[in-house]
Amino acid sequence: MGFDVTVLCRKQKSSADLDLRRYKVKRFSLLINKGFLFYACFNLRVFFYLLFHNCEALLSNDLDTLLANTLISKLKKKKLYYDTHELFTEVPELQHSPHKKKIWLWIERHCIHRPVATYTVCESIAKHYNEKYNLDMKVVRNLPISKEMQTYENREKILLYQGALNMGRGLELLIGMMKHFPEYHLYIAGKGYMEVALKKMASDMQMNDRIIFTGNLRFDDLHALTSKAKIGFSIEQGESLNYRYALPNKIFDYIQAGTPVVCSNFPEMRAVVEGYAVGEIFTAHDADSLAQLVKNMLGNEEKLFEYHKNCIAASKILNWENEQKILQEIYA
Repeated sequence: MGFDVTVLCRKQKSSADLDLRRYKVKRFSLLINKGFLFYACFNLRVFFYLLFHNCEALLSNDLDTLLANTLISKLKKKKLYYDTHELFTEVPELQHSPHKKKIWLWIERHCIHRPVATYTVCESIAKHYNEKYNLDMKVVRNLPISKEMQTYENREKILLYQGALNMGRGLELLIGMMKHFPEYHLYIAGKGYMEVALKKMASDMQMNDRIIFTGNLRFDDLHALTSKAKIGFSIEQGESLNYRYALPNKIFDYIQAGTPVVCSNFPEMRAVVEGYAVGEIFTAHDADSLAQLVKNMLGNEEKLFEYHKNCIAASKILNWENEQKILQEIYA
């Protein structure tokens, strides 16, 4: 749309060099990189950077960047937009931290009406915010750019999870079920604070050779891995409203790669997976039940091929080329 974009983010010791991009990226090295003080530190760096750099508009990505952007928007009288990728105050990490949750709710309540436009990833989250704060929050789903799709015939014996390695993602169930699939490898693509515990679990089960932790992958490498997998998983667990309303990117990444999906029995995920008939819904909460569902899928090649063909059809609809029009209307 002709904007000159600069993305502000953090750089960690483990951060790889970025691919060449069509926009500028400013990465802050922070003294504190976890816990509530990390968010305070990051917002301070963002605030002072924006204070001394000119811009015409601000985009706050999630609640953890909204405070700094709101203050600059008021000081400089600049338009602010708000893109929330989740129901931040309802993430599992805050469910047992009422004091931290109160602070985030205070920030949300005092900043949410400053943006000239707000948008999120699915109808359930938009409805929640619209009813709670009397907003007109739009929905812009995180859909991937259309990619070349590999055939299903030559898939390897790979089961795949991509995404953050955090609480409530069902990762323990995935590792636990692997004892039932001695011929398969489970690839876990991503990073998060549970990585050490999950690696220990895999080691304790003596499955280090079959459970591969790839860390964060570049976009093309992640798509190449996804295109080799037999099944992709998005099995968030728990009572967190954030997960109940979630519509994870990975579901659409699996579809774009032609990879059948197993997802949680949550409304937004179920609507996509059942609506486009691209996989199965996991309704239980234990590793053995998950293993049985996967066994049934892997034992029915005809059904898997049908899911793959449905992914091909769905990918022509569920792509960024179509979805970007909504975002363009918001900024126009």
